[in-house]
Amino acid sequence: MSLSRLKVAPPEIKRKPLLPLQFIGADSMRFFSQYISYFQAAPLALIILLFLLFPVLTILVVSFWDYDSYRLIPDFITENYEFLLTSPVTYSAYLKTLFYAIATLVITLLIGFTVAYYIAFYIRNSFVQSLLFIACTVPFLTSNIIRMISWIPLLGRNGLVNSALLETHIIDEPIEWLLYSDFSVILAFVHLYTLFVVVPVFNSMMRIDRNLVEAAIDSGASAMQTITHVILPLCKSGLAIGSIFVMTLVMGDFITVTMMSGGLSASVGVLIRNEISLLQYPAAAANAIVLLGTVLIMLSVMFRFINIKKEL
Repeated sequence: MSLSRLKVAPPEIKRKPLLPLQFIGADSMRFFSQYISYFQAAPLALIILLFLLFPVLTILVVSFWDYDSYRLIPDFITENYEFLLTSPVTYSAYLKTLFYAIATLVITLLIGFTVAYYIAFYIRNSFVQSLLFIACTVPFLTSNIIRMISWIPLLGRNGLVNSALLETHIIDEPIEWLLYSDFSVILAFVHLYTLFVVVPVFNSMMRIDRNLVEAAIDSGASAMQTITHVILPLCKSGLAIGSIFVMTLVMGDFITVTMMSGGLSASVGVLIRNEISLLQYPAAAANAIVLLGTVLIMLSVMFRFINIKKEL
């Protein structure tokens, strides 16, 4: 059989599979590449819209409604805000809430900075650092209410502190202001929210270049000068984040104030809780909007001094 009669099959041509984007036209490709960042941000924007902006807008709308003893009346009135902004009870509650927030912030910053500084700079072993950091979080594994209740047998009139002071004849009669007072409220706030300062400050300190600290010490700077001129400026972001956590949590808290003051002190959160219990939802919504505006103003003032985005 001659070679001319042999039929040789043509070589197979391997074709590359078309990608999904290759089926799109040039105009569509330009449109897709131009707005791809918007498509990527759409899921997160949708979540923020549904779970943040929509509830706030709903509260804002309800704050202008009217109400009576048993129903809500859709309307547009400003009486809720007029009564809120002209009531001396409101001013007293806001001043008390600001007092709690500022006092708690100052104390938590001092304690949180000291604890973070000790763990970050005095503990050289990374395992011991992690162990101490975990030890700081152990009390936070229990409920806030349980931790608040634990102060009552300690600070009460017949509690452990008063009993110990009476037995050692340091005092002649029990101290009344240890419990159900502003002192007990601030003490509970500090106990609850100190960790929210320790964590961001510790993370900021761990990112500080140790050569800068050694250079300051070699230049003759004292320990306090090193802290004020080197460490504090470099951990401003951690201090700012901790301050935001503490301020927002204290401003909206009502359980701690109610339990630790024995119902003798009022805060904005307590006012809102009382209005909700009385079915005065529009008044509570107006109070919530004013509280939100107050917190945003305080945070904007804080952001004027510290650029968190730049620091991070």
